[in-house]
Amino acid sequence: MKTHWISLLLQSRHLSQGNRNPVNMGKTIKIYLQNESVAGIRHAEIANWSGQALACPRSRFQDLRDWPEVHRPGVYFLFGVDDEDGSDAVYIGEAEVVIDRLSSHMLGKDFWTEVVAFTSKDENLTKAHVRYLESRLVGMAKQAGRYQITNFASPQLPSLPRSDRDAMEEFLGAAKMLLGALGHKVLEHLVSQPKQLNLPDAPATIESLGDAKIGPVVQEQQPHSPAVFHLRVAGIHARSVRTDEGMVVLEGSDATATTYKSLTGSMAVLRQSLIESGTLAPSESKLRLTQDHLFKSPSQAAGVLAGYSINGREYWKLEDGTTYAQFETQQSKLQLEDLAAK
Repeated sequence: MKTHWISLLLQSRHLSQGNRNPVNMGKTIKIYLQNESVAGIRHAEIANWSGQALACPRSRFQDLRDWPEVHRPGVYFLFGVDDEDGSDAVYIGEAEVVIDRLSSHMLGKDFWTEVVAFTSKDENLTKAHVRYLESRLVGMAKQAGRYQITNFASPQLPSLPRSDRDAMEEFLGAAKMLLGALGHKVLEHLVSQPKQLNLPDAPATIESLGDAKIGPVVQEQQPHSPAVFHLRVAGIHARSVRTDEGMVVLEGSDATATTYKSLTGSMAVLRQSLIESGTLAPSESKLRLTQDHLFKSPSQAAGVLAGYSINGREYWKLEDGTTYAQFETQQSKLQLEDLAAK
């Protein structure tokens, strides 16, 4: 059996000692692999955080019963694929004894193939705490819009004392980080931007990473807004931003109503699936994107929207006319200059 350490540098902003300017700080995540298998049971934790996560494939569920970490209150995610359209699906729940609730889902829910459960090392999570976490997690997953949420209803947010509520918000931030490290971006927005808590007397920002032991953090605060690229071809106008995952085309962008023969097979299939799902919907003589959507590359995004094969690196442009390819070249030169200066 082996223990692996992963150091993650996240876009979190801390105030360094003696310096009021925000700086990026890294986080250390420890992942224990049972039986040395990356596909088996994994125990994950963040240094100096009281929470923990257990990820387990459905085929290893019986082995999960041997872990005391799931014999206590917590929240959990059931990950799988929707049988009808093949989209990523998730169910989010809570329980006073996590393993007992999961046992019922082995019989009652067929779609899921992996579970990720969150509990506390110090056993300080109460029923009210996990109900709060469940309600917030369902809301965060819906806002992110990456997965189909299979919960029939949105759980009501229970009232907690201010100190408990703030502690749970910190727990949520760390849980979001661990989920991403375990391969599930269900809580991650396609385009990072500051979010506000819709709660009375709440802090101005949410989803802070870590907890009080880790230090004050404000997540998703970025010094500059992401560059917005524009696609103006065939009478359409679309907007997108570049992210670490690819090209996110923004809600409200146009697409042509016609699919041309020059569009490659994989892009044509993707375009048709977006039309069938309602992500691309009719709007007068065009189609319109009804929600932000992630594409793997600029050319894939441009081709699906234009309806024909097109070099997205040349046709996605900033407002000043800089192409995507030129922008990348400029960014690479700046990085090299920074390295040379160091």
